[in-house]
Amino acid sequence: MAGICEAGHRSATDDYCDVCGLPVRPLGGPVPPAPSPLPPSSQRCPNCGAANPLDALFCEACGYDYTTGTLPRSDVAGMLGLRPSDAPRAAGVPEDAGDTGDTGDDDASPLADAAEPPGQLDPAAGAAEQPPEPAGLPAPTAPAEQDAQAEQDAPAGIEASPLDDSPTKGRPAPRRETFVAEVWIDPDWYDVQSSPDAMPSVGLPETVKLSASNLIGRESRSRGIVPEVDCGVDTGCSRRQAMLTTDGRRWYVEDLASANGTYVGPAAGPLPTEPIVGRKELGPDDRIYVGAWTRIVVRKASREEIDALG
Repeated sequence: MAGICEAGHRSATDDYCDVCGLPVRPLGGPVPPAPSPLPPSSQRCPNCGAANPLDALFCEACGYDYTTGTLPRSDVAGMLGLRPSDAPRAAGVPEDAGDTGDTGDDDASPLADAAEPPGQLDPAAGAAEQPPEPAGLPAPTAPAEQDAQAEQDAPAGIEASPLDDSPTKGRPAPRRETFVAEVWIDPDWYDVQSSPDAMPSVGLPETVKLSASNLIGRESRSRGIVPEVDCGVDTGCSRRQAMLTTDGRRWYVEDLASANGTYVGPAAGPLPTEPIVGRKELGPDDRIYVGAWTRIVVRKASREEIDALG
């Protein structure tokens, strides 16, 4: 046995206690005076001998941790032979700005003391010679140039999505299909409606570019109603007749409590006789019938129509 520490632990080392880390006195040396007795509600710090309450977590005199048995920073630094400024780092606790002369800059990196990675230039040392680029490899391209190059290399009809945050950002994405509505004057539908209005002359259909949500009806400036699919002078059609919507793959039509109802029928066969209730999905060849003579067909737009309609 090499000695006894100031806290009374027997230690196998002769410099610092291998139990608590306090200095060790050799066996046979002067015996330290016995500490004064403590009240029943107190406990003595094994590091400095100060009296503390029984429920204390830290020594109020030296900072000894009763829970983990951790010594104060200064004691750890003395045991390891470090300077006081190195004690926080050796003890595994974060450095305080006051201990290291830190200016308190929140943007400072905690890795400021780490060695610089190989190949990194020191701005104060001037521009160093860079290693030569391997032969046969293209020069690196900036991110902005890569995005521009991706747009140039994209085939016709393809566009990149600006909202794509996936690992494939910048790659071309398929362009969403463009749909149009053809608004026809249908003499067969007019014959079964018994409308008092005279039917206009039948001509070419009016083509309307569709968005995700489109109102079918008749315009009313006084009421602020401007439908995307305008049924013109067909007074059998309500101002707000129906709503034509899509989820990107399918099309739906929903009657908006119109006066004469909204009808959906196939391309071949008899005309529909029952109005739709609620929202109805359209088939590939379905027709929408409203008013006294209006028939609406939803289809994909041709390349020429996309260029003409913008």
